[in-house]
Amino acid sequence: MKRALTLLLMVFLCLISQAQIVNRLRVDQVTFQRYARGRMQEFNPDNLTLADSLYAEGVQKNDFRYKCLALSLEFPVCYATEDYERMDAAVQEIKELIGDRKDLREFYFPTLHEYCQFLVHIGRSGDALLEARSMERIASAEKKPLGKMYSYRIIGLIQSYRENHYLAVQNFEKAMKFSKEARAEQDLPNLYVLMAQECIYMEDFAKASDYCAMAEQYQEFNDAIRLKCLMTRAAICYAWGRKDEFQKYYRELKADLRYPHQTDADTRTEMDICYLRSLGLLNQALSLADSLGTSRARMEQKHGLYAELGAYNQAYLQLAGLMSEKDSTYIKVQNEDLAIMDAEMNNAQLREEAQRLQARNQITILLGFLFMFAIAFLSILVQQWRLRENLDQMKKRNTEMLRARRAYQRALDAKEAENNMKIKILQNRKSSTIKL
Repeated sequence: MKRALTLLLMVFLCLISQAQIVNRLRVDQVTFQRYARGRMQEFNPDNLTLADSLYAEGVQKNDFRYKCLALSLEFPVCYATEDYERMDAAVQEIKELIGDRKDLREFYFPTLHEYCQFLVHIGRSGDALLEARSMERIASAEKKPLGKMYSYRIIGLIQSYRENHYLAVQNFEKAMKFSKEARAEQDLPNLYVLMAQECIYMEDFAKASDYCAMAEQYQEFNDAIRLKCLMTRAAICYAWGRKDEFQKYYRELKADLRYPHQTDADTRTEMDICYLRSLGLLNQALSLADSLGTSRARMEQKHGLYAELGAYNQAYLQLAGLMSEKDSTYIKVQNEDLAIMDAEMNNAQLREEAQRLQARNQITILLGFLFMFAIAFLSILVQQWRLRENLDQMKKRNTEMLRARRAYQRALDAKEAENNMKIKILQNRKSSTIKL
């Protein structure tokens, strides 16, 4: 009985009513109000019409922001109608439109988180884990705690889905830490609700109630939290065996106008089954269980109902089918983990190869610089040697010219002395002739 509604709460936690609807893409106010109304009833099929309209405006105005708004309205409806191919395509287009826009991470991270929640619920936990790790790498590289908060929250959901509740709690605690670091306190009530879910799994109902009370403190700031807290209170009381309190919260849920629009059909059906079981209307609950969308949910409910009715053979058959499906799910999870490990090993090898190539390139560049430096150094040495040779030759020529100039000067001086001597001789001769 406890397990059935805990699974219901797991389904509920895949709902995408954000704590706050923020104009993260910075579109005009009229467009944002249209988008916000759609987000308030995210599983409504009419959102496809609104999404088509916004997308057409984006094409006309050549504005990727309108397209992103349209696609983010589209894929929750695709999830609810099981059109998973279109859901994947919508998310892929959002990635292509804003994958490298660091300034729009406040839209990118919540959108990918929303998509991952859907992947977890439909059994594609391996794909969700790859997306979450990719988100964490981007957030770490860009130092954005908001992305880390969403990535750890998804990993916590995956661990919860795999029934590793201790690991789920550890990841949700990390998510709370990064939520505070990112100053995204509006996401804390969602994390408190998730922690309450894990406490239900571990049958610590008092602690689950405490976490729910922590989430309820945010109701006055955001009305949408009330619906989550009501469902959490209902799940706690049902698992705790407090039928009267559960029925009170159930009636409050049914009276809430947002309840049909912000929950999917299976969530409401399981809640109705739990209500009928609390009233003892087991046959009616058994009939209703056949309308559940997944075989696992049907067997989970019918196993407990047959056991309460005393039809133990039927209960055993449902339990055997449930165990078989869990075994196949376990094998699938193991295969997914192996595929992820293989992908990560390949990525690690690629990173190592890239590092080796980068190191090789750096060595090549360094050797190139050294070679160029050696050539330049040799060129300078050759030029210096030639310069010295030229200087020596010039010095030698200057010395020879100086010697020639001095010899010429000495010759001039000797000639002048000889001329002076001849003049004196002539003068003496003239003097002698006159006396005679």
